[in-house]
Amino acid sequence: MRSDIHPSYGPVVFRDRAAGFAFLTRSTLASRTDAPTVEWEDGEVYPVFDVEISSASHPFYTGQMRVVDSAGRVERFRRRYERQEVR
Repeated sequence: MRSDIHPSYGPVVFRDRAAGFAFLTRSTLASRTDAPTVEWEDGEVYPVFDVEISSASHPFYTGQMRVVDSAGRVERFRRRYERQEVR
């Protein structure tokens, strides 16, 4: 492998502003020097990136997702595109 072609991979904090949720993980975004920083629970300072949606605010993971009546849609599709017998 060639050296010095990959971005650095280090700890970063992703913060969901809508849910007030943040988590520490590793990412190649750690190589960005223009990122704001935040002091984490362990006392260390890490770069922080704000995200629009995370598992704390996504309707699928929070159980607030609506269930769509797919049975009616399937039947309507079958009626519309049902093959007609040729006489």
